Amino acid sequence: MTLDLSSDPIALTRAIVDIESVSGNERALADEVEAALRAIGRFEVVRDGDAVLARTDTGKPRRILLAGHLDTVPVAGNLPSKVDGDRLYGCGTSDMKSGVAVMLHAAAVLPDPAYDLTLVCYDCEEIESERNGLGRIARTRRDWLDCDLAVVLEPTNGAIEGGCQGTMRAVVTTSGIRAHSARSWLGSNAIHAAGEILTRLSAYEPRVVPIDGCVYREGLNAVWISGGVAGNVIPDECTVTVNYRFAPDRDEAAAAAHVREVFAGFDVRITDSAPSAPPGLSEPAARAFVAAIGGTPVAKYGWTDVGRFATLGIPAVNFGPGDPNMAHKRDEYCRMPLITASAEALVRFLAG
Repeated sequence: MTLDLSSDPIALTRAIVDIESVSGNERALADEVEAALRAIGRFEVVRDGDAVLARTDTGKPRRILLAGHLDTVPVAGNLPSKVDGDRLYGCGTSDMKSGVAVMLHAAAVLPDPAYDLTLVCYDCEEIESERNGLGRIARTRRDWLDCDLAVVLEPTNGAIEGGCQGTMRAVVTTSGIRAHSARSWLGSNAIHAAGEILTRLSAYEPRVVPIDGCVYREGLNAVWISGGVAGNVIPDECTVTVNYRFAPDRDEAAAAAHVREVFAGFDVRITDSAPSAPPGLSEPAARAFVAAIGGTPVAKYGWTDVGRFATLGIPAVNFGPGDPNMAHKRDEYCRMPLITASAEALVRFLAG
C-alpha cells in the first residue's frame, strides 16, 4: 500500500484509519507516511523512531509547522472504517487521523506555498507523557520545531481553539490515629478530617480568564478519594486526589502554589502536571491563519500538545476536522464534510 497524499482528503483519511496504529504500534503507518512524503520530492524527510518529520527550506519569510499524532487508543471493534451517511466511522477518525490526512493533503497539493512548511507526524501521544513523540523531538531535534506558528490538528470541529488549559493533579492527605471502632474516642478519624477538604472544594470559586478574546474557565475538583483500613478500624489516613485545570496566565509553579494555598494546613503532594498555553492569536502568522480559516477562535478546554510548543515560546493553535466529543469512543466518527472544508481552509491559508 502507498498513500496518495494528493487524493481526496476523505479517501486519504480512510486509508490512514485502516492502518491500525495503537500507541506503540505506529511503525506500519509511519512507514507509509515516510514513503509518501519522500515521493513528493520537495521535503527533507527524517525518521525519529516512529515519528516522521519533513520540511522545506526555500527561504520564505515565515515558517508554519503542522503537527499530528499517528497513534490511537486501543481498537474497540471499530476497524476497518465504514461510511454511513456523511459520517466516516473508525478508530482514530476524529482523534486525529482526519487531522493528519488534512495536513498531509495540504502539504502535497501546494507546490509553492506562501510559507516554508514543517510537518511533524509523531507517535505515542495517547499514553504516558514521557513516551510522547513530540516531547522526544523537542529534546533531540529542537531545531525542527522552530516556526512562526504551529498548528496542531487535534479535533476542534473545524474551528480554531486557542492555546489550552494547563492540568495538574495533587494528592491532599489527612492524618489521624488508628483505633478500634468500638473505642473510637481513642483514635482520630482521618476520613472525617477530609470533610474540610471537600468543604473547601465545594466553596471554591474558579476563575474565568479572558486572553486574546478567548475565555478560559478554570476548575478545581476532587476526582478520587481513598481511605479506610477495615470495617472495625478508625482510619489513620485519607487521601483526596484533586485535578486543577488552569488558565494560560498561570505557569505550573503558580498553579502549584495556588493549589497549596487552597489546601493550606494539609499535606499536598503534586503528582502530575502539564503546562498551559496562551492562544498567541496576536502573532502575525496567527492573525493570518484566523483570517484564512474564518470564524471566531475560542479557548481550548483540556490539554493538547500546544502546551509543549508554548514551553518553547512558539505560538500554537488547535485546528482539525474531528469531533472532540467522539474521541476514544467505540462509535467514533468524523463528519466527512468537515474533512473537506478543513482541508480547503488549510490549503487557502498556506497558499497565502
